[in-house]
Amino acid sequence: MRLNLPAFAATCALLWGGGLFVLTWWVIAIQGVQNDPTVIGSVYLGYRLTPLGSVIGLVWGLVDGAIGGALFAVLYNWLAGRLGG
Repeated sequence: MRLNLPAFAATCALLWGGGLFVLTWWVIAIQGVQNDPTVIGSVYLGYRLTPLGSVIGLVWGLVDGAIGGALFAVLYNWLAGRLGG
C-alpha cells in the first residue's frame, strides 16, 4: 500500500500546525502570556507564548508539517516499492 503524498502532507501539516496553535493557547490559559524564549522559539523564528506567537507557530507548523509529511511519504512509498509492498 502506498501513501497519497498530498493528503499525507496536508494531514501532517494540519496536525503539527494545529497542535502547536492549541498547545500555545493551553499554556497561555494556564500560565499567562510570556515573552520568555522557548525551545520551539529557537527553531521557529518569531514564535513566543503570545496570541501573535500562536499564529506565527501555526504558520511555521503548517509549513514544517507539510514538508516533513511529504518527505516521510516519499520515503515510505520508495521503500514500499523496493520491498514489494
